Amino acid sequence: MTGDPAYDAGMVVRREVLGDAHVNRAEAGKTAFTEDFQALITRYAWGSVWTRPGLDRRIRSAITLTALTAGGHWDEFALHVRAAVRNGLSADEIGEIVLQCAIYCGVPAANHAFALADAVLSKAESDD
Repeated sequence: MTGDPAYDAGMVVRREVLGDAHVNRAEAGKTAFTEDFQALITRYAWGSVWTRPGLDRRIRSAITLTALTAGGHWDEFALHVRAAVRNGLSADEIGEIVLQCAIYCGVPAANHAFALADAVLSKAESDD
């Protein structure tokens, strides 16, 4: 605990959504150069936005997958497919989100998103 309520709450949510392994790798990999950025995303993305009561985590995950598809942020997309499953979205629901993205974000983006999501979801099934 840092004594910064937004940071501390953000770290709890970040670990719940992304998993301890991912957060531990991010924390272990931070440097003096990246430390402020890691603190910023923990405090503001996770501690100020993801903790708000207006949307549940399933909806936040759906929105996040859509935004990452629209922006072509593929490494983050794969990470958030895993997070979406952790937040209660089914593979079918993730497929519906990506299908919706085909209309509003473009077919090439959705094509790539389907390929990534399929790989992530297939790996998750084989890990079970």
